[in-house]
Amino acid sequence: MSKKALLALALVAFAAACAPKPEPAPMEPVSTEPTYTGKYK
Repeated sequence: MSKKALLALALVAFAAACAPKPEPAPMEPVSTEPTYTGKYK
């Protein structure tokens, strides 16, 4: 690999690492907690 290509690749990797990350959206719970009926209390 030539020095120019290696430098370009390093520059792209550096720019990607320094780019601001998008804020993750708050996730909804996948399932709800089971409601206990008190059968075994």
